[in-house]
Amino acid sequence: MFSIIESELPSEGIIIAGDLTTNGDVKEADGVMKQLAAYELPLIMVAGNMDPRPLEEIFRKYANMVDGNGVVLGDTGFFGISGGPDSFMKTPYERSEEEIMSAALAGFEVVRTAEFKVLISHPPPYDTTLDRIFLGKHVGSRSVRKFVDQYQPDAVICGHIHESRGAESLGKSKMMNIGPTAGGNYAVVLAGDEIILELKNAKI
Repeated sequence: MFSIIESELPSEGIIIAGDLTTNGDVKEADGVMKQLAAYELPLIMVAGNMDPRPLEEIFRKYANMVDGNGVVLGDTGFFGISGGPDSFMKTPYERSEEEIMSAALAGFEVVRTAEFKVLISHPPPYDTTLDRIFLGKHVGSRSVRKFVDQYQPDAVICGHIHESRGAESLGKSKMMNIGPTAGGNYAVVLAGDEIILELKNAKI
């Protein structure tokens, strides 16, 4: 799940919202990260619930990992949340809602003084159009929802629920679920006088 950061062309960075692998191994993760690093742009990422935790060591070799942390590019601060909420599926990278909130708060502190603040959260906020599985049930993170409601970051970029690609707002927070990159999906984040989020598809 990828998005491209732009202020003015050319692109200034690449955001990865997790699930770079599907329960992959070190060799697979390293191969994908080498391909992304070849663009010679800053990589900013979180791990997904399908990325086993040991892969984070590989990701850190190539990218700014912002789980519980942050990085500032120009006027924009990016901070993040890796993994997914605890679930009956027991996927490789799950964590409690308390851990999710802790990561959000820690990262927010790092970028608090940036003009724009962008949350990169693998799990989408609970009870939105971005967290519905195909049966219509909401399965996002309650902690992400609580954080967004309270702190109102300028933008929220998420993934996790592949069938809920789309955009929505909560207060002043603009949000989007990028959707699976395998289908040609990506997004553009434009940072100018304001943050603009645009969903794109390379096959259209």
